[in-house]
Amino acid sequence: MSPSVFNRTTEDVGNIVEFGHVNIRVPDQQQALIFYIMGLGLTRDPYLRTGVDNAWINVGTCQFHLPVGPAQVLRGMTGLVMPDLDALLARLGSVAPRLTDTKFAFVRTGECVDVTCPWGNRIRVHAPDSARFGRMTLGMPYVEIDSAPGSAAGIARFYSEILAAPAHIGSDATGAFARIPIGLGESLVFRETGRALPPFDGHHVQITVADFSGVHRRLLERDLITEESNESQYRFQDITDLDTGEVLATLEHEVRSMRHPLYARPLVNRSA
Repeated sequence: MSPSVFNRTTEDVGNIVEFGHVNIRVPDQQQALIFYIMGLGLTRDPYLRTGVDNAWINVGTCQFHLPVGPAQVLRGMTGLVMPDLDALLARLGSVAPRLTDTKFAFVRTGECVDVTCPWGNRIRVHAPDSARFGRMTLGMPYVEIDSAPGSAAGIARFYSEILAAPAHIGSDATGAFARIPIGLGESLVFRETGRALPPFDGHHVQITVADFSGVHRRLLERDLITEESNESQYRFQDITDLDTGEVLATLEHEVRSMRHPLYARPLVNRSA
């Protein structure tokens, strides 16, 4: 049989089969709904967390989770894809008077809109781009985390060996980074920066892994498990140098199994 003309590795998913959500606490749920629902134009999940102490916000197949509490700010930036940037700008302009005296801001730069939430979280909204984001027209294609200079290679190795993810390192005009696929169309990106990193405030991301027990065993061997949540979930937060144990980056991960009751739950999204 003749060799394949296709690069079969481009279809590999890796062990991290789903990216679920970004969780950041917000002090004021009304302002959060003004920003995420009225401004960004996203959809509040109509089935779960519909009270006044938490809100789950759907973005394609991913979510923002917004429990009420002292404000948390992701040390980096969340990327979104939305179908109509002109309509987005109009919505953001319309809610600006409701978000005065907060950190809310937005500006369009080419084919993206940079937005800051009322508490300082940065969001970059892109127009659909098949070359970068495939068929995604509404979603969360990446979460980018600021990390220390020289950390990218060690972070990529951690995800490759501990989470069995096909991580790789690269560089661009902004600098070096490690990119880790965390689902069919999403990535976690650790980007090196010389800026001082603020103290970690407890925000987290949620992923689902196929080899649930294998990842748990490898984390447990290094004493990295921070919470044994239930039979379908655990947590860790330190990403370490596998030779020295040095902490390279800190980001809490809520790790779920494919038997978790919320795995691959269909999410409701507005069409406009």
